[in-house]
Amino acid sequence: MASVSPAALTDSQPSETNGVLSREQIAALAEGFAASPAYRVAQNAVCKTSVNDVALNRRVVTSSDFTFSHVLDDWKVTNQKRSGRCWMFAGLNLFRVGAMQKMNLKEFQFSQNYAFFWDKFERANYFLERIIETADRDADDRHVAWLLERPLDDGGQWNMFINIIQKHGVVPQAAMPETESSSASARMNAVLLYKLREAAASLRAAAADGADVDGLRVVKNEILEVIYRILSIHLGTPPTEFDWQWNDKDKKFHRDGKLTPRQFAEKYIDAPLDDYVCLVHDPREEHAFGRTYTVEHLGNVEGGGIVKYLNVEIDMMKQIAMKTILAGEPVWMGCDVGPMMNRDLGLWDADLYEYDDLYDTPFELDKAGRLLHHQSVMTHAMLFTGVDVVEINGREVPRRWRVENSWGDEGGRKGFFLMNDSWFDQYMFEIAARKEYLPAQLQEALKTEPTVLAPWDPMGALAVG
Repeated sequence: MASVSPAALTDSQPSETNGVLSREQIAALAEGFAASPAYRVAQNAVCKTSVNDVALNRRVVTSSDFTFSHVLDDWKVTNQKRSGRCWMFAGLNLFRVGAMQKMNLKEFQFSQNYAFFWDKFERANYFLERIIETADRDADDRHVAWLLERPLDDGGQWNMFINIIQKHGVVPQAAMPETESSSASARMNAVLLYKLREAAASLRAAAADGADVDGLRVVKNEILEVIYRILSIHLGTPPTEFDWQWNDKDKKFHRDGKLTPRQFAEKYIDAPLDDYVCLVHDPREEHAFGRTYTVEHLGNVEGGGIVKYLNVEIDMMKQIAMKTILAGEPVWMGCDVGPMMNRDLGLWDADLYEYDDLYDTPFELDKAGRLLHHQSVMTHAMLFTGVDVVEINGREVPRRWRVENSWGDEGGRKGFFLMNDSWFDQYMFEIAARKEYLPAQLQEALKTEPTVLAPWDPMGALAVG
C-alpha cells in the first residue's frame, strides 16, 4: 500500500490556494448541512426510500392522461428481455403492422433472432475490415483504440437495420425462434469480443509482417468461420428457406409454401425501405440544421448504406412524426430513455422529478450542453403509435405521444408508455420518416454530401436500451 506523505495531511495552507480539501472546509460543510432542517428531512426520506419516489412530481402524474386523439395500436408489445436489441425490435415492430394487415392476423412477430444473427455476423466482418484499414496505425491511435473498445454491440441505428433487411430479408419468429442467448446476450457477446480482439491482434501482426490486403482477408475469412460457428451455437443456424402457412384471425387457412427470407420480406414488408430517411435533432452550435451528417466507422454491413442523418429543428421533427401517425403509420424513434422516466407508471415528462428542490441546486445544462458534455445521448429505440393533437392559435400541435416499448407488458399500460411533449423537446433525438413527409427544402438537403463526425461523437451512440 502506498504511504501518505505528512505534507498531504497538513492544514497549513487553505484549500483556496493549493486545491487540497482542508479539515476546516470539510467541517464547515458538515455543519452547514446539519443546520438545515430541509436537508435533514431530505436525508431521512432518501435514506429509507428511493430518491425517485421522494422527488416524484405528483402534479405531473395526476395531469398526465393516457388518452390520445389518434391511436394506431391494437396489438401486444414485444419483449427484448436482457439484450440491447431495441432498435431491431422497433424496426421489426414497425413493419409487422403491415404484415399483420396483409395476412389478416391479430398478432405476429418477425424473428428478431434471425436479424440479430446477421447483424452480429455482418458487424464482425465490418469491424475486421476497419482493423485491416487501420493496420498501419499504432494500437494507441485514438481511432484504433476506439475500434478495439467496441468491436461489437447489441445496439444499432435505423440505417443499420435497413442494411440487414435489404441483404438478408426477414423470417417469421417461428422459423428462427428466440434462444437463451438472443434473450440474454451478455455471455455470447463476451466470447465474441474476445475472439474479435484476438483477431485484431492477428491481423495487425500479419500486416506488420508485410501481408497485403488480399493476404489479410484470407486471415479474416478464417476468423469469420469461427464467428459463424459461435453465433450458430448460441442463436441457431439461420434458415435459407422455410415453409409458411397460417390460420388468420377469421380462422381461414393460408399456405405460401417454401419461401426464402428475402422472398418473405418482399411479400410482407410493403413499406418502401429506400424511402425512409433518418432525422435527428442535434442543437449543438457547430451542427447546422438542414445539413446531413454521418459518423466515421459507424455501420454494420460492409458495402451497405451508410448511417446518414439530416439535422432538423425539434418542431419540424414533431410535425413530421405527427403527420406520419395521422397517415396511419407508426414512427420509429430514438431517445435518451432514462432521464425523467417512471417505468412503473409508463411516463416521461421533463419535470417528472423535482431534483432541484430536493437537492437545493439547479440542474442547468440544456440539450446541447448535455450532448457536448456527455450527459445525454440516444440510448433506446421504440415506436410512436399514437399522438394527442390539440389546436393552439389555429395550428394543430402534439401535446403527448403514445409509445410502444419492447420491455414486455409489465411497465406502463401493458407495455405502452406516455411521453409528454415537454420530454420530447429535451430527450428525443431521432426518427425515421418517409421522404414524402419532408418539406421540399429538406428533401433537397438530403442530396448533399454528409459532414463526417468522429467515431466518438454523441451522434454515433447506438440504441441499446
